[in-house]
Amino acid sequence: MSLNDPLANALSHIKNCENVAKNKCIIRNSSNLIKEVFEILKQKGFIKKYVETKTPKGNFLEVELKGAINNCGAIKPRFSVELEEYEKFEKRYLPAKNFGIIIISTNQGLMDHNQAREKNLGGRLIAYCY
Repeated sequence: MSLNDPLANALSHIKNCENVAKNKCIIRNSSNLIKEVFEILKQKGFIKKYVETKTPKGNFLEVELKGAINNCGAIKPRFSVELEEYEKFEKRYLPAKNFGIIIISTNQGLMDHNQAREKNLGGRLIAYCY
């Protein structure tokens, strides 16, 4: 397993656990970016909750799944996006309009594309989920 992109690995692991109908999955690499992405997924109803556990070998996240994720993943390369370009990337990464979210890194923190559009912010694409 390649550890070059911990966020991509975490989202891939969640997707695989959802595909085999598991209730929980454990993410071995914990980072602030992963926790912020999980917080957005929790707010939008894709996961129930996540808990960070600290151990001498490092921190890990235990994620409780709802079975609500069809697909999710990190966006590589992290495209820069302006306000007018959200629709183009929605068509590329989401199956239908207003179905799922794209997580964007803005100068005001991580948020989904709908919040960024409301606040008239651009940023960089981080991940998608539907």
